[in-house]
Amino acid sequence: MKDNRFSKLLLPIIIVVCINILATFFFKRVDVTNNQRFSLAETSHHILTGIEEPILIEVFLKGDFPSEYKRLQNETRYLLEEYAAQNPLIKFSFINPLAENIDAQSVAEQFYKAGMIPETINVNENGKISESIMFPWAMASNSKQAIPVKLLHRKIGDTNEDIINASIQQLEYVFSDAFKRLTSKRSKKIAIMRGNGELADVQLADFLTELKKHYFIAPFTLDSVANNPQKTLQQLSQYDLILEAKPTHRYTEKEKYVLDQYLMNGGKAIWLLDNVMAEKDSLFTSKHQRMLTFPRDLNLTDFFFQYGVRINPSLVTDVISAPIVLANGQGDQTRFNPYPWVYAPLAFSNASHPIVKNIEAVKFDFASPIDTLRNNINKTILLSSSENTKLIGTPTEVSLAIINTPPNPKTYNQASVPLAVLLEGSFKSVYQNRVKPTNLTSHKDTSTPTKVLVVSDGDIIKNEMKNGKPMSLGYDPYTATTYGNKDFLINAINYMLDDDGLLTLRAKNVQLAFLDTQKVESNKSLWQWLNLGIPLICLGIFGFIFVLIRKKQFIKK
Repeated sequence: MKDNRFSKLLLPIIIVVCINILATFFFKRVDVTNNQRFSLAETSHHILTGIEEPILIEVFLKGDFPSEYKRLQNETRYLLEEYAAQNPLIKFSFINPLAENIDAQSVAEQFYKAGMIPETINVNENGKISESIMFPWAMASNSKQAIPVKLLHRKIGDTNEDIINASIQQLEYVFSDAFKRLTSKRSKKIAIMRGNGELADVQLADFLTELKKHYFIAPFTLDSVANNPQKTLQQLSQYDLILEAKPTHRYTEKEKYVLDQYLMNGGKAIWLLDNVMAEKDSLFTSKHQRMLTFPRDLNLTDFFFQYGVRINPSLVTDVISAPIVLANGQGDQTRFNPYPWVYAPLAFSNASHPIVKNIEAVKFDFASPIDTLRNNINKTILLSSSENTKLIGTPTEVSLAIINTPPNPKTYNQASVPLAVLLEGSFKSVYQNRVKPTNLTSHKDTSTPTKVLVVSDGDIIKNEMKNGKPMSLGYDPYTATTYGNKDFLINAINYMLDDDGLLTLRAKNVQLAFLDTQKVESNKSLWQWLNLGIPLICLGIFGFIFVLIRKKQFIKK
């Protein structure tokens, strides 16, 4: 009888020991969540297989901050644990930049210099709101380089819950992108077009610096088209994509023909165009703080008409816009104040396209409306104005005095005017059934499947300057707001160059359940009493039952 009891006790122990021994040889993680939050995409697995040296990740998302941001911290840890489980060369640690009472201002300056902008958040404790600084960044590094990783992705007007959900959705993308940049070699080539009055290098400095991390870039001019168009086309065809950043000089027919045939041969293009001559700097240099705006003729109307779009020579004004910051006072009494500025529409997108998914609003300056035309090209409106838009024809006068007159919502009655359109498909040549402006050895009337992005504002790629140095693209130092210009353009280039499917990671949907803070605050006392009272009541009931049972046992004896 004793042997039988002993064998029953020993059998479970043997099974547990065997399972643990087998677990040392066979490793398997199971994700049982509905949306597969903890499962890495195939793109991430492919990137992880290419990691052959240790990568250290320092996460600065540690410290005292609201519970919503604790969720972001936890989800970051879970994801990094999954990375480390798939490849042991991934090492990570969490660091509090403000530990040991280090001065927050000096730490923030160090992060600014490293290109990692701190965030100021509101902390609600016992009904009192205070501001706190946090550093939602990570640094991924190997023996050759270090790459900052942005963990917090916010949109203007989003709640904390929306911000955290969007940020968690981006975690796998931002970390996988960092790993790819640390381990992969650049292969695709981008031509930065020159010779037609494009933005200067210093005005593109921040974006080009970011672009060089992913691709080979080089300036390219069409000056040689006049003498040797065939050689120019051959040289241009060596590039995977061309970037035209706010050209201001007319294109000749020969230049257009070379660009057209580049597209017919499968080349890709991003056009950032200003069809209206309007520069904000002219307002500040003018004595009366006003300027005349009028259409700009780049000789490209038929070019884009054939491809399926038309940029109208009008100005898009929008109630939902970025403010203009003006200086008031003199000397030490100078103050910089923001004022509503309808000529700087903030473009949002409700589309699920990976280029614009989960990015901040994109800031435009003196943008023009885009019409889409019917042809066989697939057109995707990536960015558009708000529901309160008004179009102003040109020529027209623009004055700073408009800041003194609030916009009348009744006159802003147009909605969702397209500002950025993606064209995809097999394009028809602009010079099909037309006299060719020059001779090329081989002319094509139809392209292989390719892509063109048309944006009706060249300034979305222009970085601001401070003390002669370029600032981060999309960052406004006066309002401490970072717009989504850089993310939009980088995403667009990644998408157009089919960059290893990284953008598919943006489509990953993660929805977390958050406590309703208002209900928690209003019912705070009730929950405190319940948390304290229920355990005591349960303890009293169990104690009472235990005493009754003990009494019955003694009575029987």
